[in-house]
Amino acid sequence: MNWNAQEVDMYIQQKEYIDTLVVPLVKIETAAEKMKASASSSDFLMYLAKFLEAQFKGRMMFTPPVSYTPSFDAEQIVQTIAADFKGSAFKHTFFMTTDPTLATVQLEEGQVIWLPSIPIESMEPNLKQKFMEDKLQQILPIFTEQWAE
Repeated sequence: MNWNAQEVDMYIQQKEYIDTLVVPLVKIETAAEKMKASASSSDFLMYLAKFLEAQFKGRMMFTPPVSYTPSFDAEQIVQTIAADFKGSAFKHTFFMTTDPTLATVQLEEGQVIWLPSIPIESMEPNLKQKFMEDKLQQILPIFTEQWAE
C-alpha cells in the first residue's frame, strides 16, 4: 500500500493485517559531478519500492520517499522517523536506502536496509523485472526474519 488518501483509508480499515512500514530514504547529491549517480540511485530505490509494494500489498505500507541533501544528519532523520512511528500500529519499520553512510545505523525500533545502487535506467524491461526479482530474493529474508519475531 502507498501513502495516499485512498490506500490510507484501506489501511485504517485493515490495519491489523498491515503491520509493516517501509520508508524509502533518498540522498540528493548537490554537487554537479554527483547528481547523475544520485538520480540513478533514486530511480533504482523507487523502482524497487514500487516492485516490493506490488508484491506485499496488504502487508506493507510505503511512505513517500524521505529526501535529504548531504548537509542533513541522515542518521538523525532515521532515528526521528523511527521514534515518531514507535507508537503506531505498525509492528515493523524498515528504512530502505542506497546511501552507504546509513548501512550501519542501529535503531531501537526498526531496521535500515542498505542496497547498493545499480543503474537501471538503460535496462530493458524484461531484464529490469528479472533484476528486481533477484533483489527481492536477497532482501526477503530480512523482512521474514523480523516478521517471525
